[in-house]
Amino acid sequence: MELRFPGISANEGFARICAAAFASQLDPTLEEVADIKTAISEAVTNAIVHAYQEKGGEVILRGELGEHFVRFEIEDSGKGIENLDEALQPFYTTCQGEERSGMGFTVMQTFMDEMHVSSQPGQGTKVMLLKKIGK
Repeated sequence: MELRFPGISANEGFARICAAAFASQLDPTLEEVADIKTAISEAVTNAIVHAYQEKGGEVILRGELGEHFVRFEIEDSGKGIENLDEALQPFYTTCQGEERSGMGFTVMQTFMDEMHVSSQPGQGTKVMLLKKIGK
């Protein structure tokens, strides 16, 4: 599955619902669906807020089903992350003075079984999220 959509706040809910519907093919529990929706929301919101500074740009959501897992990739071609190691730390934010907690990656790690982030300044960011279903 692959979806391409404008990186604007109005589409965060769209991505969350599409990811949940895609994962539903594996008959997940309500808790597993809630975990997926939360992590997808964080990943898409990060792309909208940090990659594009809410000015739009394309976000790509890819999904893959395994026998007992669902994997998602959220990709943007925005500004990228200068220092990925710092960005992965709890409470790290580049939005000082705004209502941003710096917990996006931490939330994704908490709700998913695996999370990998790759990013190059000026070239964008890709977040891979994996959730085991029924195990």
